Amino acid sequence: GSGKAFVDTVVSLTGFALVGGPARQDAPRAVEALTNLGVPYLVSLPLVFQTTEEWLDSELGVHPVQVALQVALPELDGALEPIVFAGRDSNTGKSHSLPDRIESLAKRAINWASLRKKKNAEKKLAITVFSFPPDKGNVGTAAYLNVFGSIFRVLKNLKACGYDVGALPGNEMELIQSVLTQKEAKFNSTDLNIAYRMPVAEYTQLCEYSEALEENWGKPPGQLNSNGQELLVYGQQFGNVFIGVQPTFGYEGDPMRLLFSRSASPHHGFAAYYTFLEKIFKADAVLHFGTHGSLEFMPGKQVGMSGVCYPDSLIGSIPNLYYYAANNPSEATIAKRRSYANTISYLTPPAENAGLYKGLKELKELIASYQSMRESGRAEQICATIIETARQCNLDKDVDLPADDAAAKQLTIDQRDLVIGNVYRKLMEIESRLLPCGLHIVGVPPTADEAVATLVNIAEIDRPDQKPLPIKGLPGIMAAAIGRDIEAIYQGNNRGVLADVDLLQRITEACRACVREFVRERTGMDGRIGANFLPSLLKWTGFYQEPLTRALQGSEFSRANREDLANTFRYLEFCLQQVVADNELGALVEALDGKYTQPGPGGDPIRNPGVLPTGKNIHALDPQSIPTQAALKSAAVIVERLLDREKVNNGGKYPESIALVLWGTDNIKTYGESLAQVLMMVGVRPVADSLGRVNKLEVIPLEELGRPRIDVVVNCSGVFRDLFVNQMLLLDRAIKMAAEQDEPEEMNFVRKHARQQAAEMGISLRDAATRVFSNSSGSYSSNVNLAVENSSWSDEQQLQEMYLKRKSFAFNSDRPGAGGEEGREIFERALKTVDVTFQNLDSSEISLTDVSHYFDSDPTKLVTSLRSDGRAPSAYIADTTTANGQVRTLGETVRLDARTKLLNPKWYEGMLSSGYEGVREIQKRLTNTMGWSATSGMVDNWVYDEANSTFIEDPEMAARLMEANPNSFRKLVATFLEANGRGYWEASDDQLERLRSMYQDVEDKIEGVE
Repeated sequence: GSGKAFVDTVVSLTGFALVGGPARQDAPRAVEALTNLGVPYLVSLPLVFQTTEEWLDSELGVHPVQVALQVALPELDGALEPIVFAGRDSNTGKSHSLPDRIESLAKRAINWASLRKKKNAEKKLAITVFSFPPDKGNVGTAAYLNVFGSIFRVLKNLKACGYDVGALPGNEMELIQSVLTQKEAKFNSTDLNIAYRMPVAEYTQLCEYSEALEENWGKPPGQLNSNGQELLVYGQQFGNVFIGVQPTFGYEGDPMRLLFSRSASPHHGFAAYYTFLEKIFKADAVLHFGTHGSLEFMPGKQVGMSGVCYPDSLIGSIPNLYYYAANNPSEATIAKRRSYANTISYLTPPAENAGLYKGLKELKELIASYQSMRESGRAEQICATIIETARQCNLDKDVDLPADDAAAKQLTIDQRDLVIGNVYRKLMEIESRLLPCGLHIVGVPPTADEAVATLVNIAEIDRPDQKPLPIKGLPGIMAAAIGRDIEAIYQGNNRGVLADVDLLQRITEACRACVREFVRERTGMDGRIGANFLPSLLKWTGFYQEPLTRALQGSEFSRANREDLANTFRYLEFCLQQVVADNELGALVEALDGKYTQPGPGGDPIRNPGVLPTGKNIHALDPQSIPTQAALKSAAVIVERLLDREKVNNGGKYPESIALVLWGTDNIKTYGESLAQVLMMVGVRPVADSLGRVNKLEVIPLEELGRPRIDVVVNCSGVFRDLFVNQMLLLDRAIKMAAEQDEPEEMNFVRKHARQQAAEMGISLRDAATRVFSNSSGSYSSNVNLAVENSSWSDEQQLQEMYLKRKSFAFNSDRPGAGGEEGREIFERALKTVDVTFQNLDSSEISLTDVSHYFDSDPTKLVTSLRSDGRAPSAYIADTTTANGQVRTLGETVRLDARTKLLNPKWYEGMLSSGYEGVREIQKRLTNTMGWSATSGMVDNWVYDEANSTFIEDPEMAARLMEANPNSFRKLVATFLEANGRGYWEASDDQLERLRSMYQDVEDKIEGVE
């Protein structure tokens, strides 16, 4: 009753959720109790389903069932550090202690506790930034984050809290220069500021595991982060705060190492960096800055590290804080489990609609003219101009346009409407696409205006499960106001019916107007949410109108149901408060004070506003709770649209086999939609038990399914494997159940292919129906992305070999504890039958060219090379970022991405407002675009042409890029030349000459500065 905690850290040894025990939990009550206590909460666990020897030998680490119950559930309470403290004797089955793990746990718990005792002025903090790919222009890489701008704010805040931050630079540019010394200097030159030179003798004495690294890297000091005699730690110290640059994996530039099926150990320079932090600088805590570094992806067990797992060895006994993007709960969970991080969420940048520019804007105006004159004599002429302008904007690949003027003249008015309806639909798709503008700075919440586009998208979604009342999406409310059903309007829009495309646009505008008025009423004089004196003044004078009445007055939607609107806007009121609230700096200071960090889900703030406000300790979800019924329903719609689209493309025939990718974050955000898609394809239904845990399956009869069972090849990302291994085994069971159904082969392609493969390989039908693959445990990605980003590949065959070697580890429900087993032969045979490759996009913040993961997992060209007929598979992307989910071809999606991001002035000017870091973002998009050329061949020549004219041929733009970040600009120029050299871009001699001369100029600038 004193209201004061008598302990400085809590370590739970039960391994269960705090309230509710083994089978169920009550996280809200647990969070309330732990918040009142206000100290770090560590949950350690004893081995239950394995002996000590089995655990030590296992690449998986702790058994998947135990991870679900004793790691995932406590994380919902805000638990940290799942260290295994006890094993089981293989003879007696009795529990026994693991002294080295207990020592590690005790040291770490004491270090968390000592944060409560030490004065702020004495605490030492190591801020760690990333540089990926390794290049001087890339120091301070993180998803959606202005890293140095954020660090500058953090340092100012720490200074205000009494920390010794030395002589702080005057602004973020000075901060960048002090860490890089000269930001134009070459990577690996002495101009990257050297904070410490570590003699080899000191390194081998202080780093207990240095000998283990010699197998991969030879004797220290090696070639990386070294001058040949000493190991070099790069960074800069400000008082008691050290800002250091984490070394990279080290093998990204070596094609032979990239081909290894298992990842290499950290190199000596990497080990020296963390040895310096713990043993020489003596950090009280490390703050990893932004999503994400390499530490948590180093080889070792998936969960439940032993003393020889590299993430455990590297982090040692230092408390680990980690600023992590709120929309990436899956990789945050890897950081939490493998590097013992308290992951503090930061917001992604405010979203805006992509808008229209240049010829696209002109097209919209022409369509408006056509609609006002469609029955007049001028309609034909305007239609011809629309068709010509659409061609100039390269929309002819996305919309069926008449072949020439003569064909256009033959169109009836209905046919004309259909052509123009489809052009209009494509324009609205581009215009309304959400894109993050600029980069987020930690501790700077969006203004009210910046929150509008996010709120419009939150308001678009029906939320039937919301308590206390279900919430209707605004588009549905508007449609009902004029006696229409929104789903029917979506369907008409998707077919290009001009009247429905136009109506949907009017509905969208009405929704935006309502949200804008609603936000305006809550906006203070400083542009942020606060007191707006105008409404109260108007209420007093009697002239006040409700914002929704104002927005809809005189419009066709003025009769919208007021109760439904009021209910939706009550929810938006809550969401708006959450969007603009912020505890990013506060949570860091509390964690450094040795306090408890409140947990919160990670995910997409539009689908799940519970992610907000940021500054919470990110957790994922109960892995056994997916897929949910809602996810199953959405998955059925997407699978139907995918199959319909492919039938149109393939003469009415169903695809026999689909290769698809499962991502960790996507399945957390959508509660298992893509997992459910696989089950729908093979015609098997998941069944939840009374606690909502999905662990049973039933086969959907063919009569109910109404189509053949489609075979699948499922490639799971390394992160999905770590988080959802039980669900991978569930999928394996489902596919094997489908293969064992006694059905005609023309109605069961799973069975058809498995029987063929069983006969060819001389194995059982069950083993031949192996279709669920990933990396080997402790390894991530196919390395295709590393090869492309570092230009360290000779030809496409080499990239395909990386994919086959690294992604061919099979997961078998008949051997659940075995983890991934090498299965290249069945992997290749299964890929040979693939007709369609498929991936999902589920969030407006991340699209195909924003990150390299998507092309890294794309097997399109690989399947072409494996198929006996050499036919390229169709490639599709499902986009469920809006209420009207779409299935587009990969080519359409790459074009949409280019138009809304790389070539869109709104996007690139937003990026360039962050200067140094913005140039890197532009260069990254071009590199990722070339990655798609390499893996799929689906990038049109005009995309490179337009990018070249935007960034290279405009002298003013080229000068801006070179000035802001010469190293990233050099990489941009080199990527254009590489795309041409590899045959992905047909450039003119003039274009190439300008690029070569510009490359020389930027080289001279970089060398000249030295």
